[in-house]
Amino acid sequence: MASRPAVLNVRNPRSGEVDFQLQVSSREEVAAKAARLRENQIAWEAMGVDARCGVMARWLEVVKTRAGDIGEADAHDTGGCHTSYVQGFITMANVGGWLQDAPKAFADLKWEGKSFTMPSVELESQVVAMPLTGVISPWNAPLMLALLDAVPALFAGSAVLLKPSEVTPRVIETLFETVREVPELAAVFDYVSGAADVGQALIAEVDTICFTGSVPTGRKVAIACAERLIPCNLELGGKDPCIVTENADLDRAVTSVLRGAVYATGQVCYSIERVYVHESVHDAFVAKLVEQAQAVRLNSDNPRAGHIGPFTFAPQAEIVTRHIADAVAKGAMVLTGGAVENIGGGLYLRPTVLTGVTHDMEIMRDETFGPCIPVMAYSDTEEAIRLANDTQFGLTASVIAGDAEEAKAIGRRINAGGIFLQDTFLTFAKLRTFGSDSFGWSGHGAPRIGPESLRRFLRRKSLMVQHGDVANIQNDHHLGPPPGRPEA
Repeated sequence: MASRPAVLNVRNPRSGEVDFQLQVSSREEVAAKAARLRENQIAWEAMGVDARCGVMARWLEVVKTRAGDIGEADAHDTGGCHTSYVQGFITMANVGGWLQDAPKAFADLKWEGKSFTMPSVELESQVVAMPLTGVISPWNAPLMLALLDAVPALFAGSAVLLKPSEVTPRVIETLFETVREVPELAAVFDYVSGAADVGQALIAEVDTICFTGSVPTGRKVAIACAERLIPCNLELGGKDPCIVTENADLDRAVTSVLRGAVYATGQVCYSIERVYVHESVHDAFVAKLVEQAQAVRLNSDNPRAGHIGPFTFAPQAEIVTRHIADAVAKGAMVLTGGAVENIGGGLYLRPTVLTGVTHDMEIMRDETFGPCIPVMAYSDTEEAIRLANDTQFGLTASVIAGDAEEAKAIGRRINAGGIFLQDTFLTFAKLRTFGSDSFGWSGHGAPRIGPESLRRFLRRKSLMVQHGDVANIQNDHHLGPPPGRPEA
């Protein structure tokens, strides 16, 4: 059997050239790093949340000095978009938010007092961190989505072993240059590199997994975790709808739908991928949308100046092309965009507006993950809700209506975890407040946003002290029936 290569070639999404070689971690290296982290985690958890906050605060100060470098590395990985260049500052906000939220999150999990059912028993709760958390992160927003799980796990007292996507590995080393400047953190936070086989080796070593990626790979991760009987938290993307009602402000609707669909080249899990517009305003909406879509600039000449960049992962361009071709073959019309362009080796697609789409087309059923905006007319609210819910996914959805109350009434009936009303792309608005669940294929496990997300990395224990007489098996009939059960 052929041995696995020691390196993987990494493509530059702007030039199309291989400009980086990734050193692949062996199974032995994965196991050794896991063992080291597991050993060091004991002291990390024992120091308590306040002391951990002190360590993380020192790391935050180091990240501040390298925020620009982190953004540049992320942009190199992804091809450059607005989000990439501010990744250093997003990391600072992530750590800074948990510095405030983690102590209270722990306090909220504490319970002490007498038992309601056995008053002579005193109860006390205890939380114990998962010793070793594994994080497998994706190629879109590679740093942000890795740290969305890794940072709260560290605050919880877990050690973290990260496997970033082999498509976008550069930024992780830049990040870990900052980690190594804080020895206590470096002792419990490390990464391994490679493709699927390294991910499998990681799953074999950890106590819980956080995975962000595609549904097919997510299923494989879930099966591997089930075989080991360890928990997993999965975010698997979406096919997110937007409903525009007949009373909506069309300028507002077009502006928000366009950004929600093509920001970061549509390579966002909660991008708008289906648009349902009331038939009375459908044509006017489409006309305005096409006009605005044609004004969107590619960033091929200057990554900081354009609006959308190249496909980060070249095979994704093939998927998007297939979806467009399938739609056209089944009767859809492409009003603008529609063809992937090779510019200087990078693969670009201008915002692509399609009409005449139906739910038997791939572009309305499968995750496209590109800057495509298929628009479909509906006749009444019931039909709009039915169409929005006609999906296996359920990550987010948007409603743009005449007013907030109309939007809210529709939003309450859509099967998705995050409902954006009178706008799109509002996920960050709920940070530090509360989490939401994913519906259908969009995910599995506890919420990954909000103070409650810390709970993913903790196991809860109960300590029960009997202060009264102990029960005697030979004379326990006097205790009466168990609570809630009538006398025989």
